Amino acid sequence: MTAAIAVTSTGQSIQTLSRAPQSLTSGPITAQLIRLAIPASVGMIFNTLYNLTDFWFAGLLSDQALAGVSVAGSVFFLILSIGFGMQTGVSAVVAPEVGRDRLQRASDFIDNALGLSLVLSLLVAVAGFFVSQPLVRFLGAESEVAPLANAYLLVTFLGTPAFLLSFVAAGALMAFGDTKSNRNALAAGFVLNFMINPLLTFVFGWGVSGLALATVIIKVISAAYLFYVLGKYTSHRIRPRFKPSAWLELLRQVMPASFNMLTIILGGFITVALIGRFGSNFIAGYAVGLRLEQVLLLPALGLNSAILAMAGQNFGAEKHDRVVATYQSGLRVGFVMAVVSIPIMVFLSPLMMSVFSADPTIIDTGATYLRIDAIAFFAYVVLFQSTACLQAIKQPLFPMMLGIARQLVVPAAINYVLIVHLGFPMVTVFYTIIVTVVIAACISHFYTGRRLQQQLMSSPLPV
Repeated sequence: MTAAIAVTSTGQSIQTLSRAPQSLTSGPITAQLIRLAIPASVGMIFNTLYNLTDFWFAGLLSDQALAGVSVAGSVFFLILSIGFGMQTGVSAVVAPEVGRDRLQRASDFIDNALGLSLVLSLLVAVAGFFVSQPLVRFLGAESEVAPLANAYLLVTFLGTPAFLLSFVAAGALMAFGDTKSNRNALAAGFVLNFMINPLLTFVFGWGVSGLALATVIIKVISAAYLFYVLGKYTSHRIRPRFKPSAWLELLRQVMPASFNMLTIILGGFITVALIGRFGSNFIAGYAVGLRLEQVLLLPALGLNSAILAMAGQNFGAEKHDRVVATYQSGLRVGFVMAVVSIPIMVFLSPLMMSVFSADPTIIDTGATYLRIDAIAFFAYVVLFQSTACLQAIKQPLFPMMLGIARQLVVPAAINYVLIVHLGFPMVTVFYTIIVTVVIAACISHFYTGRRLQQQLMSSPLPV
């Protein structure tokens, strides 16, 4: 891209950029959404395939190793909850500044996000060392599975800074309209994983610890690359800053987004714990099935990233009609995605599961989950997009509160009674999931539509 001069609303130049941010405040909305969503979706697909590759190599070690990595993955999502919150929060704060052409202020937020992520990564790593073993036991890992899960987690928590820094850089780049750089990093990481995993796992004989170490190494490389690209947009040396007012502004967006993701993870803990009452093979089947579903949902999540960036820039530019149109266009594109993905979940789930294990219990559990959850596929799309739109207009609290009800309160209470007290079969958990998701999607869509209409008909919402 050619160099560009950033100019404020008064006409004063701020800095010379080696890359110009992509303006999302004009032009055809659907075309821009697709242009942003495709690289983001491809990157997320590579990221999930990366995780499935770890499952595949773990399965080559043993079924116990596969179960251990599956259990560890549930605990590892604790890191991802903070990381996704940082990515979403940084994008939600930076994108409006880009929309307002206040690029120096955007750069200041990025520096402070870097400082904040370093502090949070230290806190997460320390907390991880204390809570990982109790959580592994809580999730029902048997005596031969728990040490493998703990070995994977020990290395993973040491690499927490690399994970969080990658999320910060990806969120900032998304705010500038760049979803391609993160795609490139994730695609390269997937290829490197195939090279490093067998070396550390089998040649060096480090087992599941080798799988975790490969992931940390690749994330260090990815973070360095993403910050290098980000530096070309900001045209200054990115460095950690510790400005309280900027941290507070970031945390207003980061904390609800992280807590929303945390409710998903805690809900996953409860689900895995309930499924674990039936055995670790059921956990492994559910975990692999969940990852396969995530692969199919990734185009919708890529669209989610595009909506966050587009709605954020237009919110900053006070083009509220384009914010509304962005949400509506996203739903139409998401419906097409559902039409394509649902038949795959229904008809091809046993074949997909058989790639990862020959155990009939693992295959049947994962296939059953995919077929049942296909009913709620479009409901997930609606939830993702309404959440992204609300975060873009600086209204992140409602998705968090809805997440608490959807992920924790309702399913935990219902499933505890049905599974523990009444002895219902394991598949009951899956049916509870789809009912709560569909109801939550209807509520979220109604609330988002009302908030966007208020924004369109009245003065801008407070920032």
